[in-house]
Amino acid sequence: MKICKDLFSSDEEAKLIAYASWHKALENCTLRKECPDAYHDELLRQADEMDRLGLIDWREWRGLRREADEAYLRAVAGSDFHD
Repeated sequence: MKICKDLFSSDEEAKLIAYASWHKALENCTLRKECPDAYHDELLRQADEMDRLGLIDWREWRGLRREADEAYLRAVAGSDFHD
């Protein structure tokens, strides 16, 4: 494990952890099904927090927000309930 730790700076490691958390929220099927608005809000909140902390640039921030919007639209269309 120490070998992997030496591969990334603390800023890079923080960015990887933040992205992992964002993608975990993106895949939260339960929240997406039960409350699409809260699901979308959480994705946007995490993207905004990454930006506020300086972990991502504006292009990455915009990409995360677009992906969140697309996921929200699929959720409200009921994509989790169709094959």
